[in-house]
Amino acid sequence: MNHAKHNGLRNGGGLKTVIGLAVVIALLGHTAIAASGTKQESKPDFGPNVLVFNPSMPSAAIQAQIDKVYSVQQHSEFGPERNALLFLPGDYKVDVPVGFYTEVIGLGPSPDSVHITGNVHSDASLPRNNATCTFWRAAEGFSITPQGGTTNGTMQWAVSQAVPFRRMHVLGSMVLHQNGGWASGGWMSDSLVDGNVGAGPQQQWISRNSEWGNWTGANWNMVFVGVVHPPEGEWPKPPYTKIAETPVVREKPFLEVDSEGRYSVRVPALVHDSAGITWRKGSTPGKSIPLEKFYIAHAGVDTAATINSQLDVGKNLLLTPGIYELTEPLRVTLPNTIVLGLGFATLRPIKGTAAMVTYSDGIVLAGLLFDAGPETSPVLLQIGPKPNAISHAANPISLHDIFFRDGGAGAGRAKVNLEINSNDTIVDHTWIWRADHGSGVGWNLNTSANGLVVNGNNVTIYGLFVEHHQEFQVLWNGNGGRTYFYQSEIPYDPPDQASYTSATGVNGWASYKVADSVTSHEAWGLGVYSVFRHPDVVLSRAIEVPRAPGVKFHHMITVALDNLGEISNVIDDAGGPTSTKPRTTPKVAEFP
Repeated sequence: MNHAKHNGLRNGGGLKTVIGLAVVIALLGHTAIAASGTKQESKPDFGPNVLVFNPSMPSAAIQAQIDKVYSVQQHSEFGPERNALLFLPGDYKVDVPVGFYTEVIGLGPSPDSVHITGNVHSDASLPRNNATCTFWRAAEGFSITPQGGTTNGTMQWAVSQAVPFRRMHVLGSMVLHQNGGWASGGWMSDSLVDGNVGAGPQQQWISRNSEWGNWTGANWNMVFVGVVHPPEGEWPKPPYTKIAETPVVREKPFLEVDSEGRYSVRVPALVHDSAGITWRKGSTPGKSIPLEKFYIAHAGVDTAATINSQLDVGKNLLLTPGIYELTEPLRVTLPNTIVLGLGFATLRPIKGTAAMVTYSDGIVLAGLLFDAGPETSPVLLQIGPKPNAISHAANPISLHDIFFRDGGAGAGRAKVNLEINSNDTIVDHTWIWRADHGSGVGWNLNTSANGLVVNGNNVTIYGLFVEHHQEFQVLWNGNGGRTYFYQSEIPYDPPDQASYTSATGVNGWASYKVADSVTSHEAWGLGVYSVFRHPDVVLSRAIEVPRAPGVKFHHMITVALDNLGEISNVIDDAGGPTSTKPRTTPKVAEFP
């Protein structure tokens, strides 16, 4: 999403010396006596881009390290640095501004195990309170009491795409914007806000399995799945889509530390027909895997070959923050393998291959950014090598906070970003973005045909954000698919209609395409938007589906965000055209 999102400032370099000092401080603090009185073991070798804080460290020392990370990441939209800030169980009094490629994590079994009094905030990265480029940052697994400064008991989380907010407890209220400025999308799951969530001008949002005292605000497309007390009102005024229970999901795996200082990764259980948070009674149901069963990889040290050799002998994989340049795909071949990235660990294929391929059931991938390389990859992430009839319903593959980018930080090209061949796969938040600004951006430069291609059956996706690809943003070939929330901008930059025509008499490529052979598919809460930069380019329809009794779509909107072109229909031949003068935002409640 990037209407009016240009010229993000860059500020890279200079962090390694700072981090070296930070590691010394963090290690000294880590061997001190924690609040529980238990001596903590030395932390694992997470490398220089992970800082581990404990409550016995002086607040000023913690604050200094947080501020130094933020001084680099505040405006580093396409920079190379990656960071994770980890807080051991206990109480802290700090201010945590969260910049680009920064993940802030509490290491307790419950969000209430780590409590920060002060501030944790995401701020608009562009002038005039504009948060439409506030990407790639995360808060997970702790509680916050907003206090001091200008907070007034309210946490500011002004964000757009690829900003997970998971397993959080806000002891107060929160807003999803900065002083009423633009903001464009976001994600909340397994979180509790004691007070009010103020959406303000947020254009779209998905909340899954969350709870709050109250929700206010609406704009184009707000989706609530498994939310105990969703706001009152019905689509389209206000544009609320409400699904009482989440049909099937497992929460994202997370790092935790026990009272003896032992690290493990908690893998939440698969649940059906759920609502509300998982940690109401303490820890999230599931299993804990000792960190000794993970291979801890480091960018610039580990190659695809060294990582694959560890996966082949049964190790799970923890990718520490950094950019991993891969000369061959990472191959996740064994069932139930966990791959967890910290601090937006980035996988970048540099030889025109895939970045990762999976081959078995029960695999869980979480916290990864796939960044296309200079040579065209046929696919960046392939889930299952090819379609087949095998059911994985009892032990599905799941993807959590998995993000994709073609261009922006440099040349990046891929035919398909995410291809799902395995049946019953669950996707729990993804942004699949062909860059519309940054480096290496242009119709013939950062080429990408499709963001997502689904060939498997019974695939379920929550929080599907796909933007700017040059053909179908989403092509769904499998049966039984379900999507809960869809946000898409079609490409800005088709130079003319001839370059943007999918079939005779059809202008452009539908954003969301369900193949003609599909007999069952259902989707809820879809918004498709246009920002054409060249004249005389239009899109015939935002969503294109076959007429079949089992194909059902609920709550759709289209918007033209600039003064050129139009989307002529919302879904197939229904809805009518967008316009900018006067502003017309066509909506379709149910289709057919």
